[in-house]
Amino acid sequence: MDALATTLGDISSVIWGPFVLIPLLLGTGLYLTIRLGGLQFIKLAASLRLGLLKRKDPGAEGDISQFQALTTALAATVGTGNIVGVATAIGIGGPGALFWMWVTGLLGMASKYSEAFLGVRYRGTDTAGEKSGGPQYYLERGIKGPLGKFLALFFAIAATLACFGIGNMTQGNSIAANMENSFNVAPWVTGLVLTVLAMAVLVGGIKSIGKVTAGFVPVMIIFYVAAALYILIVNVADIPAAFAQIFTDAFTGTSAVGGFAGSAIIIAVQFGVARGIFSNESGMGSAAIAAAAAQTTHPVRQGLVSMTQTFIDTIIVVTCTGLVIITTGAWNQIDPETGEQLSAALMTGQAFTYGLPGQWGHWIVTLGLVMFAFSTILGWSYYGERNIERLIGRGAVMPFRVVFSLIVFVGCTTELTAVWNFSDMMNGLMALPNLIGLLIMSGLIARETKWYLKNDPKLEADKAQIEDFMAGRKGWAEWKAGDVIGSSHKRGGEVQEPDPIR
Repeated sequence: MDALATTLGDISSVIWGPFVLIPLLLGTGLYLTIRLGGLQFIKLAASLRLGLLKRKDPGAEGDISQFQALTTALAATVGTGNIVGVATAIGIGGPGALFWMWVTGLLGMASKYSEAFLGVRYRGTDTAGEKSGGPQYYLERGIKGPLGKFLALFFAIAATLACFGIGNMTQGNSIAANMENSFNVAPWVTGLVLTVLAMAVLVGGIKSIGKVTAGFVPVMIIFYVAAALYILIVNVADIPAAFAQIFTDAFTGTSAVGGFAGSAIIIAVQFGVARGIFSNESGMGSAAIAAAAAQTTHPVRQGLVSMTQTFIDTIIVVTCTGLVIITTGAWNQIDPETGEQLSAALMTGQAFTYGLPGQWGHWIVTLGLVMFAFSTILGWSYYGERNIERLIGRGAVMPFRVVFSLIVFVGCTTELTAVWNFSDMMNGLMALPNLIGLLIMSGLIARETKWYLKNDPKLEADKAQIEDFMAGRKGWAEWKAGDVIGSSHKRGGEVQEPDPIR
């Protein structure tokens, strides 16, 4: 197992290194930002209003509301990456790594918008009458020929394998370890409780998941952010210096106590980007699967709502964690038991202990991590079942839900070094075909986005108004009817012409 863990770690390091995913992720995000005219900046306020305040499109088709699709995606992304991932990035790359997490998040908002747009535009309806979409479909339906089929199949396999790692066992393992350290709860007890809770929610499918996450996710984020904001208010005098250090170290490099001396800038960039993507999943294509289930009157609208998920995850939650770690000095502290730098698993908890009265700060972090990680299990179960449905068929969905729930127990009670490395590797392999697809279909994304926003710049149009300005637009009638644009499948005896990529 040690040899396997080492091998997987080496492969993951190459995939997430400075010559593969990092330039592809940042480059794709930057390219889409330019093609979309800085969409994530000029439409952020309207998108937040649509997703968080309006929450639904009356009369739209889909399985869950826009808000529930947003909270399902948030459930899957706001997890251990927001607590342990941030600490890992800062502990190894220094405070400057937080800057690169911000860059990844801001550019990633364009990628998140694009994949969610495509997820809705190319979604279909499965044999159970539920909407199904995501890269496993839009890569094939939007890119004609062998390349599209290969990319879609590659993504579906990688996502199915990844869901059992990053979306299941690693989350359960983090919960069990923290419950044991903070409250002396045996891992098997935690595993049993999580398995029962997961199964109770998951057997109900996306509608059950959507209802749970819509009530659960806002509470958990507010709970965690409120504690972090209290610490930042208490340490408000240290915040300017923290920001100065973040921006300075982002371009000079630094190392934490116990790290390697003179850590180069590439380390800050590498860990900032890798942990940023681990946290918000922009470019991986996963959030497009949840977006495809949304009740929305136009793909652009759900794309904009989904885009806000990256903003909430990275610019709000990750920033709170990072600033608490830096302002309290936890990133540069020595563990008295080992004489080395605090591990990532302990760093955030110690930072909250430093910042909050008494000695219960680490309990806040533990409870936050439990909520974040459990919500990730729920979100990723849906991602996994949609890819199983793509590979095997609808009949495999219910057995998958049961097996997925049972594997949570395995994650809680097993040592997972190899699984963590495997998860990082599979996350990277999910992102590769999706990013290639986003670049190929960028013309379609930009064209349709500009047309919609030209006619509804404030995102206030109702269904009738959208019908008026979309009437006669290529592919609109097929999408509105529930057929898949560009799938070339038959409807009413006629083969639908594919929607060309421009």
